[in-house]
Amino acid sequence: MTHLILIVGTRGLRLLPRAVALSLTAGCLAGFAASPVAALQGDIAVLQGLDKITARISTFEAPLGQPVRFGSLEIIARACDKKPPEETPESTAFLEIVDDRPDSPAVEIFKGWMFASSPAISAVEHPVYDVWVIDCKRAPVEAPESLPEHQPFPEPKPDAQ
Repeated sequence: MTHLILIVGTRGLRLLPRAVALSLTAGCLAGFAASPVAALQGDIAVLQGLDKITARISTFEAPLGQPVRFGSLEIIARACDKKPPEETPESTAFLEIVDDRPDSPAVEIFKGWMFASSPAISAVEHPVYDVWVIDCKRAPVEAPESLPEHQPFPEPKPDAQ
């Protein structure tokens, strides 16, 4: 028994044998595959947080490996990537978020990747706070210590006559 697959093309609908349809599909998809461009590694995850009680949105930075507080949440960014400018815009961050209240033990509420373009794919589920990724950036490079300023030559003293 031959399996037929319905293909939609520029010339309308066609029924093709399964093997032919799969090879055509694979060939088309291979044409769409561009050479992968490496993501730009960042040092700082730029995050936004919503306090649902006060309805205030805060933007804050989380350097990789350093805990940052937002309300009762302690957030640690473990990785941060950003697609290069010639690609579709996307920033991703791997975050660990712990709810650390003084009256109860710390509870891990999120651990995983967040995507700036689709925050609902992996969202923080907390009754008071929402946190999402905005961007990923590099830490500013510190300039080398500046050279001492040029000291002008001393003015000549007038001759005492």
